[in-house]
Amino acid sequence: MKFSLSALLFLAVATNSASAFSTALFPEATSARQQTFPTKDQGEEIELPNFDELFGRIQQVSPLSRLVLQDRPEGPARGFAAMDKSSSPDLKWKRVEANQRRLVHEIEKIDNFQGLSAPILRFRSTIEGPCDGEAFASFIMDLENRKKWDAQIDNVYEAYTIDDMDMANMAMGFNYGDCSKMGVGHCLTKANLGIDAREQLTICGINDFDDGSCIIWGTEMEDRHNYLFPPGQRVTRARSHLFSTTLTPTSADSFDVEYVVQLEIGGSIPIWMTTPIVIDNVKKMFDCVQKFYKNTDGELAKFMAEKAKRQELTSGPSFLMTP
Repeated sequence: MKFSLSALLFLAVATNSASAFSTALFPEATSARQQTFPTKDQGEEIELPNFDELFGRIQQVSPLSRLVLQDRPEGPARGFAAMDKSSSPDLKWKRVEANQRRLVHEIEKIDNFQGLSAPILRFRSTIEGPCDGEAFASFIMDLENRKKWDAQIDNVYEAYTIDDMDMANMAMGFNYGDCSKMGVGHCLTKANLGIDAREQLTICGINDFDDGSCIIWGTEMEDRHNYLFPPGQRVTRARSHLFSTTLTPTSADSFDVEYVVQLEIGGSIPIWMTTPIVIDNVKKMFDCVQKFYKNTDGELAKFMAEKAKRQELTSGPSFLMTP
C-alpha cells in the first residue's frame, strides 16, 4: 500500500475554551517568525505555521500529547495510566460517552470552543498491535483506506510535499520529536441528500518520538493560501482549526490513542446534526484501524514490509543523527 502524507482532513469538529489562544497560527507576512518552505515537485513556497503555538494548542487539549512532549514518565506506567487528566483544569470538558469495554472508551467535547460554532471532540481508545503512526495516519490520508469507513469521501491526496525533513525539524527548533512527514493536502467530500460538497486545504505532519510515540497533527491553511487549491470550481469550505492524534505504546503489542479533532463544517447545516455524524464516523474509523492492526487479513504485515523497503531506499544522514 503506497502511503502519501495528505490531509488529516474532514474528521474534525471545532473549539471554545475559557482560555483563548492568543497567538496566530500563521503569522502575518511582516512577522519575523513567518517561515516558508519549497515543495518537492510542485514549485510552490508553503508558509508554515508557528509550531510553538501549534504544539502549545495541541498540549492544551490533549493530555496524552503533553505526556509525550513534556512529562516523559520514569515509572512502568505508560499511556493513559501515566497521564495527568487535570493538566488543563481551565478547560471544561463535557462527557459524551464512557465505557471501558468499548474500543473507543471515552468521548468528550467542549461546545463553542474559541467562540466557533462547532465543538471540539476528544476520543480515547486502546488498540491491539504495534504502535506505528504512519499506518494509523493512512486511514485518514490514504484514499482507499479512507473509503473503508468514510462513505462521503470523494478524494483526499497530498497536493504539496515538503520532503526536506532536516529543514522541517529545524523550523520546529528540534523541540517536538522528529518530523518524518509533512505536506499540504486537499480533501473533497461528495454532495449528498441536498447537502453540497465540502473541501479543505490542510497542512499536516507526523512527528515521531524516541519511546515509540508519535503525534499526527494538522491545521487548516488561511484564505491567503487559496492559490494552493487545485484548478476548478470551488465548493463550500470546511475548516479543521485543530487536529491531533497522539499514539503512545503501552506494551510491545498495544498502544493508547487520544484523537482530538475540530471542524467548522461551513454552510448552514446545524451543529446538532453534524456532531453525531462526526462521532459515528470516528468510531467507524477506529473499528477499521483495530482490524488492520490485528493483521487479520495480512494488511499490517504487508504495510510494514513496504515501509521497511521505503526507509531503506531513503535512509541517509540527518541533522538529528549527528554525534
